[in-house]
Amino acid sequence: MNYIKPIAFSLALGLISLGASCQGKLSPVSASNGPNKQDIRTAKADVKLDQIKLQPGFKIEVWAADVPNARSMAISDDGIVFVGNRQEEYIYALVDEDADGKADSKFILAENLDMPNGVAYKDGDLYVAEVSRILRFKDIKNNLDNPKFEVVFDGYPTESHHGWKFISFGPDGMLYVPVGAPCNICDPEEEIFASITRLDVNKPGSKPEVYAHGVRNTVGFDWHPVTKELWFTDNGRDMLGDDTPDCELNRATAAGQHFGYPYWHAGTVKDPEFGDKGKEADAYVAPAAKLGPHNAPLGIRFYEGEMFPSDYKNNAIIAKHGSWNRSKKAGYEVVLAKMDASGKVTGQETFATGWLDDASQEVWGRPVDVQELPDGSLLISDDMANCIYRVTYSK
Repeated sequence: MNYIKPIAFSLALGLISLGASCQGKLSPVSASNGPNKQDIRTAKADVKLDQIKLQPGFKIEVWAADVPNARSMAISDDGIVFVGNRQEEYIYALVDEDADGKADSKFILAENLDMPNGVAYKDGDLYVAEVSRILRFKDIKNNLDNPKFEVVFDGYPTESHHGWKFISFGPDGMLYVPVGAPCNICDPEEEIFASITRLDVNKPGSKPEVYAHGVRNTVGFDWHPVTKELWFTDNGRDMLGDDTPDCELNRATAAGQHFGYPYWHAGTVKDPEFGDKGKEADAYVAPAAKLGPHNAPLGIRFYEGEMFPSDYKNNAIIAKHGSWNRSKKAGYEVVLAKMDASGKVTGQETFATGWLDDASQEVWGRPVDVQELPDGSLLISDDMANCIYRVTYSK
């Protein structure tokens, strides 16, 4: 197995000297500097729901407003929704206390964190990924008013470029943690970069194993409900023009596979700088589907509920965050990737769109993650409109 290298002591000292905001990250903290619960029932979101187009029978509403930079989501067994963010420094818990289909309360669980984008829930505990650390809030349901965390692992690289993380527990009970490339395009010397790792959080002293190689920057993955195979989105490299390369939907069928970066992109695009340093294209795993150029696919979940029509079952719902460096914007939508019984992608269709006005090129929202609620409805986080939507279906 491949493990990451220990961080040098001098680097740790450098972090300590960065200032008060970093000092707060170096030891367990309580999030409560006074009350950490906020009533958000009357909070208003600056959204244009009438512009969002859905398939017939679907309806979208604001489930929670006033959730700054709402990013990755995780959900407890009883429906508490945990939310990370990248631009802010907080972790939130959202609770629908009266079961009316909208969040009533927002708890601030931690502050002064370093890009705490990733959240995962398992066996009553909440796990949070900073750039270089994995945190655990034990028995979080019973400690929303007085949350404390412990550091599970603090040896991930400190590079902030693609350093924000999506995390999730796999069928094997391991916590899967990506480490993005520390650049747009480069060939890092350390194997830990451009990878998806997995970590045994229940084994003290455990170090990450590299599970998948050649992954530039994934900010969303899930396991197929039937095959239990890992599927993940990956953001393609920049600066090769508007239409090259495609972003990817990938399927990992075993540990140790290589998905091409930095030598090949989208299966068929040879990198002009690093392509000759790698192998031929067929030596790497090609994408299960191409998702279009520069539209930044992030969160992905396989739909397993009963509310939506039956043809949604076991198909992947993907949030496309939207382009930042394309002359004509792309993405800013949620799509459905349809699959057959063998897991082959057979087609893609738009699930929700309207955050981008194509004619004016104005953007008012950016979908980040999707999360299914216990009733089968779907949450969509939006880090630009600072809210979370709920999509329901009725005939």
